[in-house]
Amino acid sequence: MRLVSWNVNGLRACVNKGFNEYFKEVDADIFCVQETKLQEGQITLDHGEQYRQYWNYAEKKGYSGTAVFTKQEPLSVRYGMEEETEPEGRIITLEFDAFYLVNVYTPNAKRDLSRLDYRLEWEDRFLRYLQELDARKPVIACGDLNVAHQEIDIKNWKSNRGNSGFTDEERGKMTGLLEAGFIDTFRHFYPDRTDVYSWWSNMPKVRERNVGWRIDYFLASARLAPMLTDARIDCHVTGSDHCPVILEAEL
Repeated sequence: MRLVSWNVNGLRACVNKGFNEYFKEVDADIFCVQETKLQEGQITLDHGEQYRQYWNYAEKKGYSGTAVFTKQEPLSVRYGMEEETEPEGRIITLEFDAFYLVNVYTPNAKRDLSRLDYRLEWEDRFLRYLQELDARKPVIACGDLNVAHQEIDIKNWKSNRGNSGFTDEERGKMTGLLEAGFIDTFRHFYPDRTDVYSWWSNMPKVRERNVGWRIDYFLASARLAPMLTDARIDCHVTGSDHCPVILEAEL
Protein backbone atom coordinates (compact mmCIF):
# COMPACT_ATOMS: atom_id res chain seq x y z
CA MET A 1 0.00 0.00 0.00
CA ARG A 2 1.29 3.44 -0.91
CA LEU A 3 0.25 6.46 1.15
CA VAL A 4 1.09 10.03 0.16
CA SER A 5 0.79 13.29 2.09
CA TRP A 6 1.31 16.78 0.67
CA ASN A 7 0.72 20.26 2.02
CA VAL A 8 -0.29 21.90 -1.25
CA ASN A 9 -0.50 25.47 0.13
CA GLY A 10 -3.59 26.22 -1.92
CA LEU A 11 -4.93 23.34 -3.98
CA ARG A 12 -6.24 25.47 -6.83
CA ALA A 13 -2.79 27.02 -7.32
CA CYS A 14 -1.11 23.63 -7.00
CA VAL A 15 -3.36 22.13 -9.68
CA ASN A 16 -1.93 24.74 -12.03
CA LYS A 17 1.59 23.66 -11.07
CA GLY A 18 1.41 19.92 -11.72
CA PHE A 19 -0.72 18.46 -8.91
CA ASN A 20 -2.84 16.25 -11.17
CA GLU A 21 0.18 14.98 -13.07
CA TYR A 22 1.95 14.00 -9.85
CA PHE A 23 -1.24 12.46 -8.45
CA LYS A 24 -1.50 10.20 -11.50
CA GLU A 25 2.20 9.37 -11.54
CA VAL A 26 2.49 8.39 -7.87
CA ASP A 27 -0.63 6.16 -8.03
CA ALA A 28 -1.27 6.25 -4.28
CA ASP A 29 -3.76 4.02 -2.53
CA ILE A 30 -4.41 6.91 -0.14
CA PHE A 31 -3.48 10.52 -0.96
CA CYS A 32 -3.81 13.15 1.78
CA VAL A 33 -3.53 16.90 1.32
CA GLN A 34 -3.36 19.79 3.75
CA GLU A 35 -3.89 23.52 3.43
CA THR A 36 -6.38 23.20 0.58
CA LYS A 37 -7.46 26.83 1.13
CA LEU A 38 -10.87 26.49 -0.51
CA GLN A 39 -14.55 25.97 0.15
CA GLU A 40 -16.98 23.38 -1.12
CA GLY A 41 -17.70 23.82 -4.82
CA GLN A 42 -14.57 25.85 -5.58
CA ILE A 43 -12.76 22.99 -7.29
CA THR A 44 -13.63 19.78 -9.13
CA LEU A 45 -11.04 17.02 -9.25
CA ASP A 46 -11.74 13.96 -11.35
CA HIS A 47 -9.34 11.14 -10.64
CA GLY A 48 -11.71 8.44 -11.81
CA GLU A 49 -14.21 6.27 -10.03
CA GLN A 50 -11.47 4.40 -8.18
CA TYR A 51 -10.95 7.32 -5.76
CA ARG A 52 -13.38 8.41 -3.08
CA GLN A 53 -12.96 11.98 -1.84
CA TYR A 54 -13.39 13.37 1.69
CA TRP A 55 -13.03 17.08 2.48
CA ASN A 56 -12.84 19.12 5.66
CA TYR A 57 -13.19 22.82 4.87
CA ALA A 58 -12.26 25.67 7.20
CA GLU A 59 -15.00 28.14 8.01
CA LYS A 60 -12.62 30.97 7.15
CA LYS A 61 -12.33 31.35 3.38
CA GLY A 62 -8.96 30.70 1.78
CA TYR A 63 -7.55 29.14 4.96
CA SER A 64 -6.37 25.74 6.17
CA GLY A 65 -8.49 22.72 5.09
CA THR A 66 -7.71 19.05 4.48
CA ALA A 67 -8.77 16.32 2.05
CA VAL A 68 -8.24 12.60 1.51
CA PHE A 69 -8.49 10.63 -1.74
CA THR A 70 -8.68 6.87 -1.21
CA LYS A 71 -9.10 3.85 -3.44
CA GLN A 72 -10.44 1.77 -0.55
CA GLU A 73 -13.77 2.78 0.95
CA PRO A 74 -13.39 3.48 4.67
CA LEU A 75 -15.57 1.94 7.34
CA SER A 76 -16.15 5.37 8.85
CA VAL A 77 -15.05 8.99 8.46
CA ARG A 78 -14.68 11.58 11.19
CA TYR A 79 -13.93 15.31 11.03
CA GLY A 80 -12.20 16.90 14.02
CA MET A 81 -11.06 15.31 17.28
CA GLU A 82 -13.35 15.29 20.31
CA GLU A 83 -15.99 17.28 18.49
CA GLU A 84 -17.74 16.21 15.32
CA THR A 85 -16.66 19.33 13.47
CA GLU A 86 -13.87 21.86 13.98
CA PRO A 87 -13.80 25.32 12.43
CA GLU A 88 -10.33 25.23 10.88
CA GLY A 89 -10.79 22.00 8.90
CA ARG A 90 -7.58 20.49 10.23
CA ILE A 91 -8.31 16.79 10.73
CA ILE A 92 -9.93 13.94 8.84
CA THR A 93 -9.89 10.40 10.26
CA LEU A 94 -10.68 7.40 8.07
CA GLU A 95 -11.21 3.99 9.65
CA PHE A 96 -10.17 0.91 7.68
CA ASP A 97 -10.19 -2.76 8.62
CA ALA A 98 -6.57 -2.85 9.75
CA PHE A 99 -5.86 0.74 10.87
CA TYR A 100 -6.99 4.31 11.32
CA LEU A 101 -5.67 6.97 8.93
CA VAL A 102 -5.46 10.47 10.41
CA ASN A 103 -4.74 13.37 8.05
CA VAL A 104 -3.75 16.46 10.02
CA TYR A 105 -2.64 20.06 9.49
CA THR A 106 -1.22 21.15 12.84
CA PRO A 107 -1.69 24.81 13.83
CA ASN A 108 1.32 27.09 13.42
CA ALA A 109 2.54 28.92 16.53
CA LYS A 110 3.01 32.05 14.35
CA ARG A 111 6.23 33.95 13.87
CA ASP A 112 5.74 35.98 17.07
CA LEU A 113 4.70 32.80 18.97
CA SER A 114 1.35 34.42 19.75
CA ARG A 115 -0.38 31.10 19.11
CA LEU A 116 2.13 28.91 20.93
CA ASP A 117 -0.09 28.30 23.96
CA TYR A 118 -2.95 27.22 21.70
CA ARG A 119 -0.54 25.06 19.71
CA LEU A 120 0.67 23.25 22.84
CA GLU A 121 -2.89 22.68 24.04
CA TRP A 122 -3.72 21.30 20.57
CA GLU A 123 -0.75 18.92 20.83
CA ASP A 124 -2.06 17.53 24.12
CA ARG A 125 -5.51 16.93 22.66
CA PHE A 126 -4.05 15.41 19.50
CA LEU A 127 -1.94 12.94 21.48
CA ARG A 128 -4.96 11.89 23.55
CA TYR A 129 -6.96 11.45 20.36
CA LEU A 130 -4.30 9.25 18.75
CA GLN A 131 -4.02 7.18 21.92
CA GLU A 132 -7.78 6.65 22.01
CA LEU A 133 -7.72 5.44 18.42
CA ASP A 134 -4.61 3.33 19.01
CA ALA A 135 -6.37 1.52 21.86
CA ARG A 136 -8.82 0.16 19.27
CA LYS A 137 -6.56 -0.48 16.27
CA PRO A 138 -3.20 0.78 14.91
CA VAL A 139 -2.90 4.35 13.67
CA ILE A 140 -1.14 6.00 10.75
CA ALA A 141 -1.08 9.79 11.10
CA CYS A 142 0.26 12.04 8.37
CA GLY A 143 0.46 15.67 7.45
CA ASP A 144 2.14 18.98 8.09
CA LEU A 145 2.97 18.82 11.80
CA ASN A 146 4.65 22.25 11.72
CA VAL A 147 7.69 21.16 13.73
CA ALA A 148 11.24 20.14 12.89
CA HIS A 149 11.81 17.55 15.59
CA GLN A 150 15.57 17.18 15.71
CA GLU A 151 18.53 19.32 14.73
CA ILE A 152 19.06 16.94 11.81
CA ASP A 153 15.62 17.96 10.50
CA ILE A 154 16.49 21.60 9.83
CA LYS A 155 19.33 23.12 7.86
CA ASN A 156 20.13 26.08 10.09
CA TRP A 157 19.16 24.75 13.49
CA LYS A 158 21.37 27.05 15.54
CA SER A 159 19.92 30.28 14.14
CA ASN A 160 16.34 28.91 14.28
CA ARG A 161 16.42 27.68 17.87
CA GLY A 162 13.36 29.12 19.61
CA ASN A 163 11.63 30.15 16.40
CA SER A 164 8.13 28.98 15.49
CA GLY A 165 8.34 25.32 14.49
CA PHE A 166 11.62 24.80 16.34
CA THR A 167 10.86 25.87 19.90
CA ASP A 168 11.83 23.55 22.72
CA GLU A 169 8.17 23.31 23.63
CA GLU A 170 7.01 22.16 20.18
CA ARG A 171 9.90 19.74 19.81
CA GLY A 172 9.16 18.37 23.27
CA LYS A 173 5.56 17.64 22.31
CA MET A 174 6.80 15.64 19.31
CA THR A 175 9.18 13.73 21.54
CA GLY A 176 6.32 12.95 23.90
CA LEU A 177 4.17 11.71 21.04
CA LEU A 178 6.89 9.34 19.84
CA GLU A 179 7.55 8.12 23.37
CA ALA A 180 3.84 7.32 23.67
CA GLY A 181 4.25 4.52 21.13
CA PHE A 182 4.47 6.07 17.68
CA ILE A 183 7.19 5.92 15.00
CA ASP A 184 8.54 8.72 12.84
CA THR A 185 8.58 6.46 9.79
CA PHE A 186 11.21 8.38 7.83
CA ARG A 187 13.66 8.25 10.75
CA HIS A 188 12.71 4.60 11.28
CA PHE A 189 14.30 3.81 7.92
CA TYR A 190 16.84 6.64 7.70
CA PRO A 191 17.87 7.63 11.24
CA ASP A 192 20.98 9.55 10.21
CA ARG A 193 20.12 10.93 6.77
CA THR A 194 20.83 14.63 6.47
CA ASP A 195 19.82 17.39 4.07
CA VAL A 196 16.40 15.88 3.34
CA TYR A 197 13.61 18.36 3.92
CA SER A 198 9.92 18.82 3.07
CA TRP A 199 9.47 22.62 3.33
CA TRP A 200 11.45 25.61 2.10
CA SER A 201 10.87 29.32 2.56
CA ASN A 202 9.79 31.25 -0.53
CA MET A 203 12.74 33.60 -0.13
CA PRO A 204 15.03 33.74 -3.19
CA LYS A 205 17.43 30.81 -3.76
CA VAL A 206 16.39 29.04 -0.55
CA ARG A 207 15.04 25.91 -2.21
CA GLU A 208 17.83 25.90 -4.78
CA ARG A 209 20.35 25.80 -1.92
CA ASN A 210 18.21 23.26 -0.03
CA VAL A 211 17.90 25.39 3.07
CA GLY A 212 14.88 23.55 4.38
CA TRP A 213 12.93 22.03 7.25
CA ARG A 214 11.46 18.53 7.59
CA ILE A 215 8.02 19.27 9.04
CA ASP A 216 5.82 16.83 7.09
CA TYR A 217 5.55 13.34 8.50
CA PHE A 218 4.07 9.89 8.45
CA LEU A 219 3.74 8.60 12.00
CA ALA A 220 2.67 5.04 12.76
CA SER A 221 1.79 2.96 15.80
CA ALA A 222 4.94 1.14 16.86
CA ARG A 223 3.33 -2.27 16.37
CA LEU A 224 3.00 -1.53 12.65
CA ALA A 225 6.80 -1.44 12.28
CA PRO A 226 7.08 -4.96 10.81
CA MET A 227 4.61 -3.97 8.07
CA LEU A 228 6.40 -0.79 6.99
CA THR A 229 8.57 -1.25 3.92
CA ASP A 230 9.88 2.23 3.06
CA ALA A 231 9.44 5.96 3.56
CA ARG A 232 10.62 8.74 1.28
CA ILE A 233 10.38 12.44 0.61
CA ASP A 234 9.85 13.55 -3.00
CA CYS A 235 12.00 16.67 -2.73
CA HIS A 236 12.09 17.11 -6.50
CA VAL A 237 8.34 17.74 -6.73
CA THR A 238 7.44 21.42 -6.89
CA GLY A 239 4.02 23.05 -7.01
CA SER A 240 4.02 24.09 -3.34
CA ASP A 241 6.51 25.32 -0.76
CA HIS A 242 6.19 21.80 0.68
CA CYS A 243 6.90 18.56 -1.17
CA PRO A 244 5.10 15.20 -0.87
CA VAL A 245 6.09 12.57 1.68
CA ILE A 246 5.39 8.89 1.13
CA LEU A 247 4.96 5.73 3.19
CA GLU A 248 5.02 2.23 1.75
CA ALA A 249 3.51 -0.54 3.86
CA GLU A 250 2.05 -4.02 3.66
CA LEU A 251 -1.36 -3.46 5.23
